[in-house]
Amino acid sequence: MAPPLPTSPIPRHFGLDWLRIAAFAILIAYHVGMVFVPWGFHAKSPHGADWAVLPMLAVNAWRLSLLFVVSGYASRALLGRATGVGGFLGQRTMRLLVPLAFGVAVLVPPQSFVELVTQHGYRASFATFWLHDYFRFGKLAGIGLPALNHLWFVLYLWLYTVVLAALVGVASVTAAGPVHGALVRAGTMQHLFERVFAGPLVLLVPTAWLIGVHAWWFPMGYETHDPAHDLMAHLIYLPAFLFGFALAGAPRVLAACVRYRWPAGIAAILGYGVIVGIELSSDAAEPPRWLYPTYGAAHAIQQWGAIVALIGHAERRWNRDHRWRPLLTEAVFPFYLVHQTIIVVVAYWLIPAGLAGGAEFAILVAATVLGSLAFYLIGRKVEPLRPLIGLRRLSKHKVPAS
Repeated sequence: MAPPLPTSPIPRHFGLDWLRIAAFAILIAYHVGMVFVPWGFHAKSPHGADWAVLPMLAVNAWRLSLLFVVSGYASRALLGRATGVGGFLGQRTMRLLVPLAFGVAVLVPPQSFVELVTQHGYRASFATFWLHDYFRFGKLAGIGLPALNHLWFVLYLWLYTVVLAALVGVASVTAAGPVHGALVRAGTMQHLFERVFAGPLVLLVPTAWLIGVHAWWFPMGYETHDPAHDLMAHLIYLPAFLFGFALAGAPRVLAACVRYRWPAGIAAILGYGVIVGIELSSDAAEPPRWLYPTYGAAHAIQQWGAIVALIGHAERRWNRDHRWRPLLTEAVFPFYLVHQTIIVVVAYWLIPAGLAGGAEFAILVAATVLGSLAFYLIGRKVEPLRPLIGLRRLSKHKVPAS
């Protein structure tokens, strides 16, 4: 089913901007936490803390799905301002693939190096690694190089943008009209979306789909972040992205999110409670197999319940501007590009220091925020660096709106 086309300029939704900013802030804290929890990561502290899994699970289910929903919403506004589908796809390709290439070539290598040194006994220098081993397009000690690591999100966002552009292009041709307003005359897709999701089904239908993914098709499954072999992730994130795109033209669905934000939030808390109960009652690294469907269903309920609740609160309470919003909105993508490298490298430097776990965590958070801020502030001032960190080029006469 093709997504509906924009019929008029989409006004900026400040509440979703704040959600995006908050989600990226949570992401930094989450990746700092990965240094301490027993899950696999590129750098691990000697002060592992099993209990830290519980607060991580409070956001694990919904943090990335929310970002794809918000990205889909923003894509609709960008498409409405672009010179056709081709112009939209060209703009998004430059804004996503250029920083992705820069990140894979320059920002990610220190992460792979630290992982090889600390977990696989790699002995060569970083210069030797980067010049001779990193661009091997193969595996070294089981690690695929060159690596995407956290930048898989950028690649998937571009792939879903290509899918969206293709669907909109096909819909435009089918409707035998221009891109803007083509499907308004046909009247089908947006009307159908609003008719389905303008009531309680906004909570029930996506939750049922996600229960199918997590509890039935991929119980206790894992994302691979290899786009050719990651069906579970695509079944979650592509629908979330397209939902966000359609939501941008559906005020009645936004109103439904407001109306059901409290039941959705309660559902998310209950789902999280089931997950915590299973985690605390199991001594094994994973719950017993017979609990997989229950765990997956609880994960799905938490996932979509949190998203509907947060969108509802963003629409009801947070849809207002602030003087810091443009700066923070522009900064989140550069922060995302560099933050994990800073975390991994600083954690590597802290390992021999023998500090307490709390001190390590505080230093990692401070270093990541300050390092990412410096990366952004320097990069935004140097014109050739702006495209590399995901920012628009500056006009000679004005600074483009964020």
